[in-house]
Amino acid sequence: MDDRFDVSGRTAFVTGASRGIGRAIALALAEHGADVAINHNAAFDAEVGFPDAAKELVEEARSHGVEAFAIEGDLSVDGAILDAYDRAVSALGRVDILVSNANIQIPLAFEDVTAEQIDLQCRMNYRAPIQLLQRALPPMAERGWGRVLTVGSVQQANPTIELAVYAGLKSAQYNLVMNLSRQYVKSGVTINNLSPGLIDTDRNRFLQRSEADWQATIERTSPMGRAGLPDDLAGAALLLCSNAGSFITGANINVTGGGDLPWS
Repeated sequence: MDDRFDVSGRTAFVTGASRGIGRAIALALAEHGADVAINHNAAFDAEVGFPDAAKELVEEARSHGVEAFAIEGDLSVDGAILDAYDRAVSALGRVDILVSNANIQIPLAFEDVTAEQIDLQCRMNYRAPIQLLQRALPPMAERGWGRVLTVGSVQQANPTIELAVYAGLKSAQYNLVMNLSRQYVKSGVTINNLSPGLIDTDRNRFLQRSEADWQATIERTSPMGRAGLPDDLAGAALLLCSNAGSFITGANINVTGGGDLPWS
């Protein structure tokens, strides 16, 4: 193992981690030595057919010789994000690496999005990350080392019509990353954003109404000719969460198969 990517002795809290991108990042951190606390929403996991996802992830993470804990909580509920963070600190002792991944998409035509759906996305996708960073950043700075990674989206710069609210909030999140990275630039804490393109996860089922629709989406959004996999995000995340990324802050890294480029 390249020592620059070794996070042994570090502790990580990953939100929205039982499935998909969050799971891949949490496992990468565990494989490289970090103790991990993974947040998940048990009711939603069960609703989409993965009731044991968090338990299975904890077991797999522990197989790498690290400590791992499941932190249940619906982060759209008032106060839930701070409660989840505090429970992660209680389990881990501290949080050195924070991955803010939990979010919600509601794909609808702009005119059809209700006030309640707007509020839900704002709570989950923007207010919760703000509150989490308010709680997590000061102790990282006091210790002189920390890694913060927010998971954004190619939508923040290249929005699709069904995700107007989601895309706008992802853009706001990256603006927050740039602002905070300037504030903490001399503290030993780096703050970065990772933007996936089209990733083959269960949340993107709305794009898979038929195999023909899915292939058309791939052709339209991924010049590489395939959808990404959650593991395609793990390497970039590990870079930004380890000493290998110590001179990177305020950055947005696209993992899109070229989907963010201005192809003619």
